[in-house]
Amino acid sequence: MGFMSLKLPFLTSRPRVAVLRLHGMIAASARAPLNDAALAPVIEKAFRKGKPAAVALIINSPGGSPVQSALIAARIRRLSEKHEVPVHAFVEDVAASGGYWLAAAADDIHADPASIVGSIGVISAGFGAHDFISRHGIERRVYTSVKSKSMLDPFLPEKPEDVERLKDILGDMHKVFETYVRSRRAGKLADDPDLFSGRVWMGEKALQLGLIDGLAHAEPRLKQIYGDKTRFIRYG
Repeated sequence: MGFMSLKLPFLTSRPRVAVLRLHGMIAASARAPLNDAALAPVIEKAFRKGKPAAVALIINSPGGSPVQSALIAARIRRLSEKHEVPVHAFVEDVAASGGYWLAAAADDIHADPASIVGSIGVISAGFGAHDFISRHGIERRVYTSVKSKSMLDPFLPEKPEDVERLKDILGDMHKVFETYVRSRRAGKLADDPDLFSGRVWMGEKALQLGLIDGLAHAEPRLKQIYGDKTRFIRYG
């Protein structure tokens, strides 16, 4: 028997799974915990270092910027395909809105029965202070070179045409979100009219709707897939 055919314990490599924690709000701000610029080197390292058998995303996020969500998710998909490394997502407390966008970047999604999942929708919130400033003798003055340059100024009365334009933008953005989820969860989603209504569900119902693939926690599930001797390399 040649030396190369021996399976010596000290020569047998243990599977390595990179664990990437994605926790908090998603925003372009440098102070936000989740944005593409801040996460890029961490994500790159997770896929590249030590030739991992897989990358696990531990997600706990209520969402935030749709653009940053898309950038982070796209980076994960590019690296997964480039390095041929599968991605598994595990939801902790919540993967809502942009948080679910990140989860959908994985090849499969698991959650706790008490996890909150969904909120596939887009929201815009603001305030109106025109009555307040008028009571204090303040006059708002805005000058533009074109008609649509100023929209929904919080210090001016709301204009119906501005609201209509905003709803058009939100509708288009929602369609981008829906298309992404449908493509990533193709063949898994239930035919439910509420699926893209912005509602959230707990784990068991999310499983029935096809938003997730199972109810499980990260380490037990990953050891079930890759073996009891799996090593977890943590990032984030």
